[in-house]
Amino acid sequence: MESSTGSGNIRKTVIVAVVGNIMEWYDFALYGYFAPVLAHLFFPSEDPAVSLVSTFGVFATGFLMRPVGAAIFGHFGDRMGRRKALSASVLLMAGATALMGLLPTYAQIGMTATVLLTFLRLLQGISAGGEFTGSISFLVEHAPPSRRGFIGSWTTFSGVSGMILGSGAGALVTYLLSDEALNSWGWRIPFLLGIVTGAVGYYLRFGVEESPMFKALKESGKVVRAPLKEAFREFHKEMLTAVGVNWLNAAVFYTVWVYNTTYLATVIGLPLSSALLINTLSMLFLIIAIPIMGALSDRVGRKPLLIAGCVGVGCMAYPLYYLLSQGTFGSALTAQLLFVIPISMLQGTMPTTMVELFPTSSRYSALSISYNIAFAIFGGTAPLVATQLISMTGDPLSPSYWLIFSAVVSLLVILSMKERYREALR
Repeated sequence: MESSTGSGNIRKTVIVAVVGNIMEWYDFALYGYFAPVLAHLFFPSEDPAVSLVSTFGVFATGFLMRPVGAAIFGHFGDRMGRRKALSASVLLMAGATALMGLLPTYAQIGMTATVLLTFLRLLQGISAGGEFTGSISFLVEHAPPSRRGFIGSWTTFSGVSGMILGSGAGALVTYLLSDEALNSWGWRIPFLLGIVTGAVGYYLRFGVEESPMFKALKESGKVVRAPLKEAFREFHKEMLTAVGVNWLNAAVFYTVWVYNTTYLATVIGLPLSSALLINTLSMLFLIIAIPIMGALSDRVGRKPLLIAGCVGVGCMAYPLYYLLSQGTFGSALTAQLLFVIPISMLQGTMPTTMVELFPTSSRYSALSISYNIAFAIFGGTAPLVATQLISMTGDPLSPSYWLIFSAVVSLLVILSMKERYREALR
């Protein structure tokens, strides 16, 4: 059954989903953008590299909790509805983020501060595990058949927009405040704004209509009692495909738009405010490109764009890291902007590609688990892998080798995948 949602309703649904997702991903991204500050305040060490590795280690643990959140919110979303699950996830994320802004530092309470920060990051990971994939299912199930790619792309548009807000908040705070003020109290301000983002996100989410496909499933009495069990039993091959397809998507996104900020500031030596500005500007171009790629996938199919994205990253990663390493604002910005082209092909097409893999009865669970396993393994660890590669090899271009390898793996999976863009949702 395909959605027959009217244009006015789908527009309202897209707006609500987009705003809620922006609020959620603003909260989740802050940790990565403030990694250099958090490393000093919560993971002090005589060697700054050790502090940074520890900080990104906790960044990775947040991602490792995403499959847990996927299981919890996926079950809830497939049993009780997408809307309720999404409302709960935004409250959990906002609460954890605001509490981060209230934490005492290592200098004040020692290791307890480090433990508490890690615990709150784990809560963020649980929330993120149910948020993004839930909004993908929710939006694409509302979409007309001929516009699924375009409508689905607004989930990644909103996720990246939330990260832009996080990056922009970081750039503004670091630009306006001295290093002393930033490390003393300024870093707390963007985290405390989580209270506002949570309130706005919850209010919008709770007022929107449930997915028409889930309502039809519920009315027919076909809601599955154990959707996660069904997903693993019936759709394990599709779930493995989704993991493989998202390998590169996860690795390249969190390398280029989370790690590279720290890379430019600590390895290349640009001011943190400049690195955050470069990050923000390049992500603005990314959110423009994402819906364009989503709309294009409705015309030519998902696979051609996914293949082009993999080939583009594989061919461009090394030369673009060489450009990043030149140490000037212009070269770094140019490299980040060129990364936008292949990554937007992946980001604009991936949401609907994954929805088309699974049936409505267990879609939230199957999609959430597979997507979040990929992002836990290959996204959350991307900054840590890049940091370790440079530390072990002494080669500032070494992060590109991991991206090239990831591109090859995902390309092979995509080539073996069935094209479904003209088929009805299962």
